[in-house]
Amino acid sequence: MSAAMIAPPSLDDIEALARDGLTTLPERLRQFTTEIVIHVTEFPDDDVVAEMELDSPFDILGLYQGIALGEKTVESSGTMPDMVFLYRRPILDYWCETGEDLGHVVRHVLIHEIGHHFGFSDAEMEALEAEADAAERAAET
Repeated sequence: MSAAMIAPPSLDDIEALARDGLTTLPERLRQFTTEIVIHVTEFPDDDVVAEMELDSPFDILGLYQGIALGEKTVESSGTMPDMVFLYRRPILDYWCETGEDLGHVVRHVLIHEIGHHFGFSDAEMEALEAEADAAERAAET
């Protein structure tokens, strides 16, 4: 008898997790994310791999592209919207390797990438993630 095959989460599934993850961000961060576009693809494109000097497209889980909040000027209007790219296959590999909850992995990547938008330090992003985790736990009880 063969084991039932379970399909891995799709691009749409990862996007849905990202949308859910946005709702659990602390309000002081979430209020500034309404204009950010989330785009889920299988892998980063070849230009990103080359520009970031990655050994493998699996070496990156997400990427923020846009003008950092502190660098926006009036001349920035009319440019492409700020985007967070989530890379499905690298995220799924990380998820399988760590056994972490997939929703937490996706939210972690979102916080990290959005944090770049605001120029946050790694310590500030970790604090935001801890705050989001606490809020999620409180909502579950």
